[in-house]
Amino acid sequence: MGKGYVILGETTDFLTGETITLTHDEQARQQIVRYIVEEKGYQKNEIASRIMLPVTVDGKTGHARIDFVVRLEGTAYAIVVYGPGSLVSRHKPAIAAACLIEAYTVPVTVVTNGIDAHVLDTDTGKVIGEGLAAMAPRESAVASLRAHPPAPVSEKRREKAGRILYVMDILTERECDDSCELCR
Repeated sequence: MGKGYVILGETTDFLTGETITLTHDEQARQQIVRYIVEEKGYQKNEIASRIMLPVTVDGKTGHARIDFVVRLEGTAYAIVVYGPGSLVSRHKPAIAAACLIEAYTVPVTVVTNGIDAHVLDTDTGKVIGEGLAAMAPRESAVASLRAHPPAPVSEKRREKAGRILYVMDILTERECDDSCELCR
């Protein structure tokens, strides 16, 4: 949350090869995506990064950040949301994002603080594994998507997800930006 980042310099983005600003958070993001590619077998071109998801609630719009979306054969398989601190406090907004980014429920939601991670079943919200190592290897993920295509998200669930994400992510960040001396 907030914008009070220490700039460490510049680095080369692992996915795109572009020069980006290096912060502690960005260091963690780069390590996460490198692990997903090098250890879990996903291809760089299957991973989108820095997605800003627009969320509108009661006529007010904000944007929630999704750090990575893993797409296999054109279908979003997993989202990865990074944030320092507690993992549990990120479960609900991350699951909400997984219900909003597509017309279907993205099957897997990963929340990580760069050290620990929870791999969640988006439909049930249950932790199905701990650590990035618990994320399915690419081949298993492809097989899972083929066997169990993602289900459409109902309008009722989309509305609830939007409200959850707006309150727990967007308003929280705005509050921190407006009132916190550390975030200015």
